Amino acid sequence: MIYLKKSLFTLATLMIISLLPVQAASSSPDSFLTPYSAVYSTIWSKGIKLKIEGKQTLKKAPNNQWDFIFTADSLIASLDERVHFEVKNHQIRPLHYQYQSSLLGKKRNAVLDFDWHSMKVRNNVKNIPWYMSIEPDTVDKLSVQLQVREDVKLGKKRFSYKIADGGHIKTWTFKRDKEETINTKLGRIKAIKVTRTDNLDSGKKSSFWFAPKYDYLLVKLVHKEDGQSYDLDIESFKKG
Repeated sequence: MIYLKKSLFTLATLMIISLLPVQAASSSPDSFLTPYSAVYSTIWSKGIKLKIEGKQTLKKAPNNQWDFIFTADSLIASLDERVHFEVKNHQIRPLHYQYQSSLLGKKRNAVLDFDWHSMKVRNNVKNIPWYMSIEPDTVDKLSVQLQVREDVKLGKKRFSYKIADGGHIKTWTFKRDKEETINTKLGRIKAIKVTRTDNLDSGKKSSFWFAPKYDYLLVKLVHKEDGQSYDLDIESFKKG
């Protein structure tokens, strides 16, 4: 149960996408990034409901690099997930990823350091470090959000990513579905539905809604698994 709840928190961070101005593909490498902060409410349901507020922030760092941060806190759980990264030819390149969580008193920590010269990532989980080879364009579980946002914005129908996670390179795949009109705290808006497709055989279903009106900001997420559900909804956002 603890690991399932942790995965739900990770899922909450999976698709919270930035509110960024549309740019042409021929513009500067980091043109699709603009500093912002957004607040989301999340509800986990299995007999009882647990509501948690999460905040995500994208900040510019020195040397044309960026910091992407997600934090959430409640009486029984907390999460701090962040990545320091750069952008090369419209591709996110993580440099340092850090994950810290606490759930019912149980703490989990993970640190990943990416070395793009040697094409390796140094994993450190429970203070046990080891190295793993990576492929070009490999991302982490948090920065993948920005890459997904860019590909949805570019109109791609299907897309996949290599994710460094848990000492393994995993493949996450998605497909673009139809446009729907949904109710949000931002009002009633049209949003493009995107479905994750690599985990359907395991009985999981994850759907995400991006609003073109707000430059493909993620406004809604629904995840279902083993009789449980997880919902995320936009509460507010602010540029800068």
